[in-house]
Amino acid sequence: MAGNSGPLSPRAKLAVTAGKAAAAVSRAAGRGSGSVIGGKVALKLDPDLLARLATHLDVVLVSATNGKTTTTRLIAEALRASGPVVSNALGANMPAGITSALAGGSDARYGVIEVDEKYLAGVARDVSPKAIALLNLSRDQLDRAAETRMLAEKWREGLAGTKAVIIANADDPLIVWAASSSPNVVWVAAGQEWKDDAWSCPSCGGVMQRPGDDWFCGECGFRRPTPSWALSGDYVLDPHGSAWPIHLQLPGRANKANATTSAAVAATFGVPPQVALERMYQVQAVAGRFDVVQFLGRDIRLLLAKNPAGWLETFSLIDGPPAPVILAVNARGADGTDTSWLWDVDYPRLAGHPIFVIGDRKLDLAVRLEVAGLDFRVCETVDEAVQQCPPGKIELIANYTAFQDVRRRVGN
Repeated sequence: MAGNSGPLSPRAKLAVTAGKAAAAVSRAAGRGSGSVIGGKVALKLDPDLLARLATHLDVVLVSATNGKTTTTRLIAEALRASGPVVSNALGANMPAGITSALAGGSDARYGVIEVDEKYLAGVARDVSPKAIALLNLSRDQLDRAAETRMLAEKWREGLAGTKAVIIANADDPLIVWAASSSPNVVWVAAGQEWKDDAWSCPSCGGVMQRPGDDWFCGECGFRRPTPSWALSGDYVLDPHGSAWPIHLQLPGRANKANATTSAAVAATFGVPPQVALERMYQVQAVAGRFDVVQFLGRDIRLLLAKNPAGWLETFSLIDGPPAPVILAVNARGADGTDTSWLWDVDYPRLAGHPIFVIGDRKLDLAVRLEVAGLDFRVCETVDEAVQQCPPGKIELIANYTAFQDVRRRVGN
């Protein structure tokens, strides 16, 4: 149980005040929410501020390549059944953004924090979490975050001996390797659609065997642990074998998996699965993702996909042909500047859809689609693409900064 927050030191108070002022100036200048610059200013004045702000909170950290923003939102909604929650719900998930979020949570009981994969171990040291949810690891921004096996090893080393309960996906060998150095792990069978980063054993480098839903290394014996929670169709199976229905407004199997992990996390804090899952129904969209907006007289569903695993999950939930699809790809700093990942995406799944391509790296994407044998049209703007789409609801899939560009343009 988190106790009441003690008074902040004069230095910490100054840091919080200065950070909020910097954020307000950033917002007034039209440079976004200001959470990152506000956090940077605050941490400059008090490098230990993040730890100080978390002392009165029961903290959950959520990290993964895909799904961490949505899962953070679902967990936050579930835990509100037991008390006030502070969360970085808009995805500012590095130390500066996390500091800004916690600075606004002096009356909260719980802190539900999304953490960028690269910073997980450091943030865990600072905030002493009660629980850490680990969802998946796959290739993403290799120019920044490094190769997935190296990242799993850093997690394994950074989380060794942690007092936190680790809620981890038993179906992802990289996650199991990262979590298995921890003394208290709750395993969740959340599934793994994308397997191309998990064919070699993270323990010894041997070839992974994958009979059905199971997996194991035939050389060193590293294998899938027995889960205590599981996603089964439209139900969450709890450790007692009870099946709880999942009713979400968010689409797709991946979000049912996110809800399953979220229910396991909520149970760690004493929130029953039925209560947790009922509260998750309130979540309609997450930072604009899955929203259906009207633009130029058309209904457009906004979908975020940042890497091959994310694109694969997204392809599974869009309407089938002849629904028109707009694809938007940038390669700015926040996306990762290397676009070689485009060649790992299974774009032939879009065969039969009218396809329109936009974004800073539209020509890179056009080459990839040409090689895949797909029919498509390159457009200069989202306006042009929408105007050229045939009738029907438009599915718009974009990577991170392209998604933000589109949201700004369509007024969402």
